[in-house]
Amino acid sequence: MISLALNTGLRIGELAARSWDCVDMASGRLLVKRNVFRVHLGTPKGGREREVPLNERALKALRDYPRRIDTPWVFPQRDGGFIRNPQHTCAEAILRNAERAGIRPIGWHTLRHTFASHLAMRGVPLKAIQELMGHATIEMTMRYAHLSPDVKKDAVRALDVRPNGTLTAHIQEA
Repeated sequence: MISLALNTGLRIGELAARSWDCVDMASGRLLVKRNVFRVHLGTPKGGREREVPLNERALKALRDYPRRIDTPWVFPQRDGGFIRNPQHTCAEAILRNAERAGIRPIGWHTLRHTFASHLAMRGVPLKAIQELMGHATIEMTMRYAHLSPDVKKDAVRALDVRPNGTLTAHIQEA
């Protein structure tokens, strides 16, 4: 669950509502169409479904996770149902894993922020981060903009490269 969170940016409620029918291992993507909030299964925050591509780490986490045949849920409770109160139920697990990893105590939302921060630091466009995170507005995503200081420099450097990949000649001053 932690690996999937770090590699998809899903909210804890979206992880708890993760069913196998919304995971397409062949195409490497998952559909976010449900969320658990206050013990109820509903639509994701913002009311919109979204598709999230899966990287190799996320695919491996899903492949390696033992699948129960008596439930449609990826991360079921012991009774086979979905995790009804993920904020509470999963809080102890993330704290235990943080301690085991030798890092400060964190919450599940920290994993979501880590996902977005790492994308921003690698120069991923903010619009793509917004869509992956399911943010309703770009303003919400803008909090990660400062993490990519070379984006503007890299943007203008793109003008130094021709479409065929060769560098443009520098104009000499007259």
